[in-house]
Amino acid sequence: MADGAMHELPVLSAERVSKSFGTIPVLFSINFDLRAGEVHALIGENGAGKSTLMKVLSGFHPATSGTLRVDGEEIILPPNGQAEDLGIVLIHQELNLAEQMTVEENIFLGREITKNGFLDRAEMTSQVAKMFADVGLDISPKSRISSLSIAQKQMVEIVKATSRNARVLIMDEPTAVLTEAETDVFFKQVALLKERGTAIMFVSHKLQEVMAISDRVTILRDGQWIATKPAHEFTLDAMAQMMVGRELSDLYPPMHEADVDADRVLEVEGLTTAHIRDVSFDLRKGEVLGFSGLIGSGRTEVFESICGLTEILGGTVKLDGDPVRFSSVAQARDAGIVYLTKDRKEKGLLLEQGMQSNLTLLALPKFVKNMLLDKKAEAKALARGIRRFDIRARDPNVKAGDMSGGNQQKLLLAKIMECDPRVVIIDEPTRGIDVGTKQQIYHFIAALAAEGMSVVVISSEMPEIIGICHRVFVMREGRIMGAVTGDAINETEIVRYAAGLKEEVRDV
Repeated sequence: MADGAMHELPVLSAERVSKSFGTIPVLFSINFDLRAGEVHALIGENGAGKSTLMKVLSGFHPATSGTLRVDGEEIILPPNGQAEDLGIVLIHQELNLAEQMTVEENIFLGREITKNGFLDRAEMTSQVAKMFADVGLDISPKSRISSLSIAQKQMVEIVKATSRNARVLIMDEPTAVLTEAETDVFFKQVALLKERGTAIMFVSHKLQEVMAISDRVTILRDGQWIATKPAHEFTLDAMAQMMVGRELSDLYPPMHEADVDADRVLEVEGLTTAHIRDVSFDLRKGEVLGFSGLIGSGRTEVFESICGLTEILGGTVKLDGDPVRFSSVAQARDAGIVYLTKDRKEKGLLLEQGMQSNLTLLALPKFVKNMLLDKKAEAKALARGIRRFDIRARDPNVKAGDMSGGNQQKLLLAKIMECDPRVVIIDEPTRGIDVGTKQQIYHFIAALAAEGMSVVVISSEMPEIIGICHRVFVMREGRIMGAVTGDAINETEIVRYAAGLKEEVRDV
């Protein structure tokens, strides 16, 4: 942090700010400030009020009461992103890029460089190339956004925001979809911004990153301020406990011992698609089977092909010993296999629809009687899902897009369980989710397995793979490198396979 930054006048501050939606209060008299050349982290469970405070500080929501100040002067921020003109930039968790435009067109959208009345594409390309070189990003300025990975899109969004010379940069879960290497690049970029005097608000559920990158940390719980301290005065356990208001020593549930003689529910032999080759594994009744590996290793593609989302070019898939080949998610569902996508906002939920229509969408035939939708049955299912999965929403008619990330994930879990599946495939089960909700989801997964259901967990988070899985297959570059079980399910062994240092497919 720049010398004396802690004693300078805040660039942006909120004083006793409260926010209600209708008659429902979500923020209660919050004090928060951002100072030049520092990273101030905001943490809390899903539904704690973090997103609401971010939107108040960036002008997307007006405060119900309280005062906002810029450089000490009271201000009413302009709405709908116009606060960017004051140097206050919000990077939304939902990426805000034009998919069919190029990278450089997105970065200069609304402020294009012209020469003699024409777009100066050469200059824009040159500037974008320099921005990317400064942060070590290997993306062509001419690439279409639609051709990039989610992680690459996030990095473009970050560069786009920082290119606008922001005085205040508010970042909502910026590393949620980044690999470890990309996160390192992001941290270097943050360090450069701090040197330039940018005030940074960093919202993340990754507490290790909060400790690594932040100067100060503020904790919210249930819309109320809990604490603000220098980051070095916290421990990870203290942060987690203050977020949820309870001990989290039982983050991972006790693991029941897998039955090695249990029936093989799913058997895959030599599975090959456009991006994976010769993948073989089995899944047993009552088992939690982990799929680990770096992002891009092919984990997701394996199960998208099994569920009919991508074409299978070779190999066999057997369900209860019978060969199957699905051409749609509906066919897989009817056979008892459901898949919870890692991209809940783009592929998992109808963000403009309410909870009820989202909950029953996948199992819709179950709610149709005499060619009409049974609204009473839908309402009963929603009440059951809210109760079973502890879905917390201020209004049962709330749009899915207005729910917190953790509650969206719980809604997706309730959605797939309405199909009464036998095989549940969950891709990145806790991405962008607070530690308290993670605990709930881990216990739910364990309960499914204990009931005899077969569960596949695809995850980039090593601790959860180690903490909840009976066996783990590790992938690299479209192939299974190895399988581990028992005491071999540890970080060292998994990393060796994922990095290509070891290859030994075993029958475990």
